[in-house]
Amino acid sequence: MPAEQKSAGTFFMDRYFFWNDLVPPNRFNGMTDLGIGIGLRIPHYEHILTKKPKLDWFEIISENYMIDGGRPLEVLDAVLADYPVVQHGVSLYFGSTDPYDRTHLKKLKALVNRTKTPFVTDHLCWGSTDGRFTHDLLPIPYTSKAVKNTAERIKYVRDFIEKPICVENISSYLEFNISELTEWQFLSEVAEQADCGILLDVNNVFVAASNHGFDPFEYLDKIPHERIGQIHIAGHTDMETYKLDTHDHPVCDSVWSLYERTIELIGPTNTLLEWDDNIPSFDEVHKEALKANIYIRRITDAFSKATAS
Repeated sequence: MPAEQKSAGTFFMDRYFFWNDLVPPNRFNGMTDLGIGIGLRIPHYEHILTKKPKLDWFEIISENYMIDGGRPLEVLDAVLADYPVVQHGVSLYFGSTDPYDRTHLKKLKALVNRTKTPFVTDHLCWGSTDGRFTHDLLPIPYTSKAVKNTAERIKYVRDFIEKPICVENISSYLEFNISELTEWQFLSEVAEQADCGILLDVNNVFVAASNHGFDPFEYLDKIPHERIGQIHIAGHTDMETYKLDTHDHPVCDSVWSLYERTIELIGPTNTLLEWDDNIPSFDEVHKEALKANIYIRRITDAFSKATAS
């Protein structure tokens, strides 16, 4: 029986063993239950270093700190003294076909050792060919051949850096005619073949669903929930004819609805708010991130009520 046709009690009893046995801590996120975090961004450096605000954890863009010295590493080390940090990358390009630059991977591994990040995340995309880099997150054709290539590259990086990897679904604005799979089927196949985790970006699910006309709730229902190690939430821009992933707005109600459904399916899980442009004060970003607790409490309260009856 579909979940929406079950009573609340039946649904939550079904989730009981799943929540307790599989999530939020799992082998794909280094057995972590981090809570609610935000991205470490330059406009907030001074506030963080001087005020030491109460925050569960930070996410960093790996490439910003893969350097030999300077202010970024000085700040990072100070942050590491007080907060857990998880590394999020933008240049591993799991869907590309060029051999990996081992010098780049060595720098990434050195940063992994510095931060003690429990797991590493990057995007399910391509962005380089013949040694040239687009510096963009481009969609992969959803084919069986691409699944195999992508999974092999994820395993290669995971074995090199010796940390679990979670791959993030991207926002997209075009589809390939040669695709054989839906996006959620492709994500699921890659995760299974690579035996990796998923960084589920619910804003990207909403953006892609709006741009391509699929049901975002079907997407959430059909991916392997036990592999989700982290969730991203963010704002986007409505361009009237399409949605653009801009990370410069508060999270909209439709994305919060997807977040709530995700928590309903998998339980409370490491959650990160991305805000990367037109960045407001630290307190405003943190306040927006903490809205996630409203939806977590709503689901956990319903779970407690249903299982107690």
